[in-house]
Amino acid sequence: MITEFPAPDLSAVEEAVRKAAAVEIMPRFRQLAEHEVDEKSGPHDLVTVADRKAEEYLTASLTRLLPGSAVVGEEAVHADPTVYAALRADAPVWIVDPVDGTRQFVGGDPGFCTLVALAHRGEILASWTYAPALDELATAVRGEGAYVNGERIHSGSPEPGAVLRVAMAHPLYTSDEDKRALARLDVPGVAARPCGSAGLEYLKVARGEMDGLAFTWPSAWDHAAGLLLVAEAGGAQSTVAGVPFRVDRDNALPFAVGRDEATAVRIRELLRGE
Repeated sequence: MITEFPAPDLSAVEEAVRKAAAVEIMPRFRQLAEHEVDEKSGPHDLVTVADRKAEEYLTASLTRLLPGSAVVGEEAVHADPTVYAALRADAPVWIVDPVDGTRQFVGGDPGFCTLVALAHRGEILASWTYAPALDELATAVRGEGAYVNGERIHSGSPEPGAVLRVAMAHPLYTSDEDKRALARLDVPGVAARPCGSAGLEYLKVARGEMDGLAFTWPSAWDHAAGLLLVAEAGGAQSTVAGVPFRVDRDNALPFAVGRDEATAVRIRELLRGE
């Protein structure tokens, strides 16, 4: 990983991610009291004490590992939307989703993860996707490949003529316009289903367990870690405008992710109605 600033100790970042989960998340898994779960924008947009405490833990740990860095975390942005502007500044920035898949976490489903990515001027340099209840840690460093629990993974390509397995934005979180775009995936040769934890869906694509993704929202914390993971595994992505999704700019939505370039293009064309 080549950077314009002193690179952090990647093993120390991994330790911080694991400790945040061990200290703040897993002791609360299937142990949440009613008062420890709140709604944000509505009944399907949940936050728990684990989300807040894990983000606080990671913010302190990651900025110690990289002095001068900023943190763009889901809960911090919810409290102060101006925090998001750090993605367009010159300082390196940690992008954090403390519990991706809060709905699953609250429901006692192990399909949640902690997402951390390091970015600079919009380029994602490294990422960590940690599913503590599944005992899986996926990592990626720009130019150095993608790994799960230390073993390199490759996304590969779908078998010729095979039905494309696509996870798409969950209808609970989509507008009518989003639903119209996603409905274009309902064609022969595509099997689309609502996504769960975005981070774990990216991991499935990176492993070749899913063929593609279609997302309708831009939140950097949901996408940064997974986009690098898929790219380093051999996959590709594109917005409906035909350019890559970036965390430091406004993007034309939806955007498509695929195990390979051809799959990403196919999903993008369907989303555009082509």
